[in-house]
Amino acid sequence: MAKTAAALHILVKHKELAEDIIKQLNKGAKFDVLAKKHSSCPSGKKGGHLGEFKKGAMVPAFDKVCFTGELLTPHLVKTKFGWHVIKVLYRT
Repeated sequence: MAKTAAALHILVKHKELAEDIIKQLNKGAKFDVLAKKHSSCPSGKKGGHLGEFKKGAMVPAFDKVCFTGELLTPHLVKTKFGWHVIKVLYRT
């Protein structure tokens, strides 16, 4: 069982924008460019990079995707902060 994960994310207020971002990513858009343009999270300035974090460090819905979701695939998650487009880079 993985104890840490590393991920990128883009935080937006509206589901429609998050879904559009996923469509753009699936067509080959660069995650870091979209994060810098759209993310309301401070990590957006770093291309959405959250670095490596421990299991349980993020809110439950976000954590679940990071530790069970498919790697390198954009995921859509709703939390109290808004809509997240999450791309899990690796787990250790």
